Amino acid sequence: MKLEILATTALLSTVCLAAPVKAANPAHVKQLLKTGSCPGCELTGANLAKAHLIGADLRNANLKGANLKSANLEGADLTGADLKGANLTEVFASGASLSATNLTNVKLTDATLYNADLEGAILSGADLQGAILYGAVPYR
Repeated sequence: MKLEILATTALLSTVCLAAPVKAANPAHVKQLLKTGSCPGCELTGANLAKAHLIGADLRNANLKGANLKSANLEGADLTGADLKGANLTEVFASGASLSATNLTNVKLTDATLYNADLEGAILSGADLQGAILYGAVPYR
């Protein structure tokens, strides 16, 4: 009996002490999809697959772990955004601004980034297999 109480207490204390996980703010997702503008928004883990975000203002937005697979980001401004671990597979981001953007461990497989601005972007661990970076401003 004491062992069951001890095990239950240990399990509950682990759950209670766990750090809270940030998630996308539903109001921010709605705002982005309705207006195409959401600078500084909390979009962690948001499912934006196949979203049409042409010319979207996502400056300094938190898109960590977001799913943007096959999204259209043509001309979008993601300057200073955090996309760490996001899925950008097959994304179309022609003319997009990704300057000073955190693209650490981002999946950019088969992405199209014609004339994209990547100046100052962090691409550590990014998967660029099959990506087209024609005319993209070089990153460091």
